[in-house]
Parts: sequence; C-alpha cells; structure tokens
Amino acid sequence: MAKITFKPKQTIKILLSPLSSRSRDIISRRYGLNKDGQKMTLEAVGNRYGITRERVRQIENNSLYHIKKSDEFKNTSPVFDELKGLVDSFGFVVPEEEILNYVSKTPSVQSHVQFVLHLGNHFIFRKEGAEFKQSWSTSSEVDKHVRDVIRKLYKILEDNRLMQEEELIEQFISKLRLQNKKSVDYPTALRWLSLSKKIDKNPLGEWGLCDSPNVRTKSIRDYAYLIIRSNGSPMHFSEVANAIEKTFNRPAHAATCHNELIKDPRFVLVGRGLYALVEWGYNRGVVRDVIREILRNNGPHSRDEILKKVRKERYVKDNTILVNLHNSKYFRRTPEGLYGVAENVSKKSKKVNKDGKTVKKGKRMDS
Repeated sequence: MAKITFKPKQTIKILLSPLSSRSRDIISRRYGLNKDGQKMTLEAVGNRYGITRERVRQIENNSLYHIKKSDEFKNTSPVFDELKGLVDSFGFVVPEEEILNYVSKTPSVQSHVQFVLHLGNHFIFRKEGAEFKQSWSTSSEVDKHVRDVIRKLYKILEDNRLMQEEELIEQFISKLRLQNKKSVDYPTALRWLSLSKKIDKNPLGEWGLCDSPNVRTKSIRDYAYLIIRSNGSPMHFSEVANAIEKTFNRPAHAATCHNELIKDPRFVLVGRGLYALVEWGYNRGVVRDVIREILRNNGPHSRDEILKKVRKERYVKDNTILVNLHNSKYFRRTPEGLYGVAENVSKKSKKVNKDGKTVKKGKRMDS
C-alpha cells in the first residue's frame, strides 16, 4: 500500500479558507488542527470565547456545512478519493489508530487526516464502544459482517481458552466465508480482529478474551501459567521462576513462585516441587487422594495397575505409592487380590445370614 500523495495540512488550509477567522479558529481548536494536534472540548473553546458549549456546537456544525457546500470542497474531491482508496485497501474497515499511524507518526498531521475523514462523504465513522475500537469504513455491509463474526469468536474463546494466532485467524476467515465468498487475506483478517476490545494476545502471542488472566497477565501465577503451558510438561517451581525472569524480564523469586502456585487452582503439585496444569487432566491432592480417585472411578485394581496409573499423575517413587496403598484405613485387598477403597471392600466382604444379620466373609452362615 502506497503512502498518501496529498499534503494534509495544505489541504485543510484550503478547505478552511471560506470560513471567518473565528470559525476557522474554533474548528482548528476542536479538531486539533494546530502544531501539537491537541483537541479542545466544547467547554474549553466556549470559555475562551465567552460563549456556551451549545453555541460552540452550533458554530462547528455551521462551519462544516459551509465547507461541504464550498467550491474548495468540490475541488478537493481527488483527496477524498485517494483516502477512500487507502481505506478500501485496508479491507474497507480499519481501526482509526492504525490508519492514522500508517499515514504519519506526527500527531498534528494525524489530526489533519482525521479531519479529512470527518469531512468526506465516503467515510463511515464508528465511535469507540464497549466492544470495538474507534474505526472508519467505506462499506457499512462489510463493517457489520466483520463485527458479527468477531462476536462469534467470543464463544470459541470462553473459559479462559488460548489459541495460537494462526489457528484463530483460520477460524475467523472460515466464519467470514460463510456469508462472504470473497477470499480474505491474513493481514486483513488480523487488522479486522484488532478492532475488538474483548480479544487480545498475551505476552507469548497467544490470543484469548481480554478479561482472562491468561491474556491480561498481572501476577506471578499468571506468568507461571503461561510458562508451564508453553513448556508442555511439569516444571519445578525454581525453573518456573527463572523462566519468568528470562521470558518476561520480571523479578520472580523461587519461594514466592512456589507459594503462588500452591494456592492457585490452575496448578497441581505432582512431585517434589514439580507443578503441572489441572487442564492437562491431573487430579489435585496428595498421592493417597489420587489412588482413591482412580479406584473410585474404575473399581478395584491390581498393584501394578495402580502403580502405572499413579505414575501418570505424580512424579513419585513406587515405594511412596505402595506405602499409601498399604494404609488399611483407606485401602484394602479384595478376595480376588485386588486393591479397592476401604469402605467399598468392607461392604462387598459382608454377607447376610438367614436371620437377616450381616456377617463378615469367612464366618459360617449357620453359626
């Protein structure tokens, strides 16, 4: 995309020429058409001239009307056409900040270009709201369609989900194509996505909802989550602390990191100082809790089966697992030689005699 060829300040000087000196000054102050590009409020301009805010508004509206009816405005049509071509090349919809930064990094020049956009009949202005940033478009149909599809992405990203940029853009483009058969390129899709105030990317470039702690990282535990997630396997808390400092240039003491991780429900301690993510399928609790969960969900198991399944949940020695397994308060062997939860094994080992009384297995029913 080529830079603009017209000179914004010179163009605005021509467009303002039909106005009186006071009207020119009020428009210049309201739209930041000065050296620093700073805009003044209706009240500030009114105080300067000793008039009400409403009177300033009337002068502003009348001035814009006279500009659009002037010969100077008609003669400037090539400028508006060129700027329209630029917006079209951005995909017909573009955040205001992006197009102004593309044209110039100088605030005063940006203010002049913004005023051209406000004057031009080609351009549709959308104020910033709760969902979307301030933007300009040359097609109300494309603008509406883009916003509708972005809203559909919110559901995909619910529950603190994170997505790689390529995956999110692919999802976005596929949904755009449902109603619009024209192909959308990657830069345009990314530019449209940047319209949203509810979707953003975290320091590692992964996208999610802005209110998720996985995107707006604020604490050590948020940074730790990103580090362990990107690693893909359990990490020692000291490794996590070092990785936070190297990756995010943020101080992270190992002891502090350990204290934060142990309190956060997103993490589970799976070994001596080793932390994994609950979302990977790890159960919270000590080794005994893991064994109980396995046996309650799947029924009695042999010793070797229990060792194998617990090893997937915890990075501990076999002897640690066996010590817990042999605690008769929690676990007992079934008549078949398998291990089960104590209360379940106890119930199964009882029988009822002919008088309706229960007796432990092994005792005579007729005694």
